Amino acid sequence: MPFTAIQSEKLSGAVIEQIEKLILRGILQPGERLPAERDLAERLAVSRPSLREALAELEERGLIHRKAGAGIFVAEIIGAAFSDPLIDLFSRHDEAVFDYLSFRRDMEGLAAERAARVGSDTDIAVIKEIFAQMERAHSNRSGAEEARLDADFHLAIVEAGHNIVMLHMMRAMYRLLREGVFYNRQALFRQRVTRSALLDQHRAIRDAIADRNPEGARSAVEAHLDYVEAAMLDLRRSERNEAVARQRLQHTRGS
Repeated sequence: MPFTAIQSEKLSGAVIEQIEKLILRGILQPGERLPAERDLAERLAVSRPSLREALAELEERGLIHRKAGAGIFVAEIIGAAFSDPLIDLFSRHDEAVFDYLSFRRDMEGLAAERAARVGSDTDIAVIKEIFAQMERAHSNRSGAEEARLDADFHLAIVEAGHNIVMLHMMRAMYRLLREGVFYNRQALFRQRVTRSALLDQHRAIRDAIADRNPEGARSAVEAHLDYVEAAMLDLRRSERNEAVARQRLQHTRGS
């Protein structure tokens, strides 16, 4: 866990500041369980009373919460980015799907540009590792795993840009994506030709960022999301055509 010993006269305040920064920077993530009090106090090198004072303040601020018998967890603060009625509205209208893809194209293009420009060698190593996992999932024909890693790959690019406002905003967007609010990504990864094209596109993004090519990284992301939009239009058209064909078959059979 990413904790360092506290050195401050106001120990509880220093504990609060460290945990707040870990949440702010996206290192501690929503729903993540913190170490037990005794372990956490040892890692921070503070007394348990000082730690409890800090945790009480963080809980009052809505950044952590306790579950009886389970421990202390980072609060699900990202989930509040969109109200439930708005999420439901998104899920029922194609207009939201394509506006979402347009938004991602703009924001992720910028994120990729930033990652190529300011990302550290370790940031790029993370992106490369996730892509290597995508290649293995592709070889294993694991569409569900590819879909999961797809979101992880794009989030790693945002993280490499080191803009904390963009990070939390895009985490909220990817959470809805994983939950299938906008569209069923796994449907894309079930198609052999589409899966191969998507892998090649992610490879181009990885290479441009690794080569420290901001313009190339932005262009690769934009080309990828243009492809996703076109694939979604084709998928929607195919679904509509299939529904009509089934109606015709039923009518032909006289049922």
